[in-house]
Amino acid sequence: MTTWIFLRGLTRESRHWGSFTDTFAHAVPDARVITLDLPGNGDLNQLASPVRVEEMAEHCHAALQALAVTKPCKVLAMSLGAMVTVAWADAHPQDIDSCVLINTSMRPFSPFHHRLRPRNYLPLLRLAVAGGKAREHERAILGLTSQLRADSDTVTAAWTRIHEAHPVTGANALRQLFAAARFRAPARKPAAAMLLLASTRDALVNAACSRALAAAWHCELRLHPSAGHDLPLDDGEWVAEQVRQWLERNPHHHTRTPAGDARR
Repeated sequence: MTTWIFLRGLTRESRHWGSFTDTFAHAVPDARVITLDLPGNGDLNQLASPVRVEEMAEHCHAALQALAVTKPCKVLAMSLGAMVTVAWADAHPQDIDSCVLINTSMRPFSPFHHRLRPRNYLPLLRLAVAGGKAREHERAILGLTSQLRADSDTVTAAWTRIHEAHPVTGANALRQLFAAARFRAPARKPAAAMLLLASTRDALVNAACSRALAAAWHCELRLHPSAGHDLPLDDGEWVAEQVRQWLERNPHHHTRTPAGDARR
């Protein structure tokens, strides 16, 4: 089996992957998926979120050690989670041999107004610090991150249950925003092989950020023409198929770990 670590983005947690984990496991040969939460989110919502992406990366390194997963593994990560993956791969190259980075952005490759579209500054700040009803909060997030979901009421209901069970504090949301804004990627690409996926209709992060990163680090980039920021939510089958094709084109990226060495 091949161990895949999944990392979500700002204030999101493992349960927000929804059915995508199964979609991915069915499409990608021998994939065993392990979802991790960043401190402050999900099962770790009682912890303070680090204000440095590098500290989040150290948390992931320690979590991998605790799971006794045979290394190296592969990582699929979104947005802030993708920044964490880059820092992780740079600090601990023995942990990761391949990664898929979705709708991410990093200094010094992109200006701030591309990394977060200006029209979203105030809405995101309000979501981070305001209280209010969980359903309204999650409906607003879905409106910012999805372009294609016809079943928006179903998704909002599922996300509301997650929010009520494991709420992220306003302080932790701000700490995560701060960590993402200040993160500076290494000048040289980490050793891990990289596939970049981006959505041209991403309302949060300009796809130019992924184009710039692909050009700087000579990574393969695939663009979705109509999905939003939450690409696995909007078109999970497309994401899984891009990964499958990438592994097929690059068979040396497709390593295996003993089946008993990873736990979901």
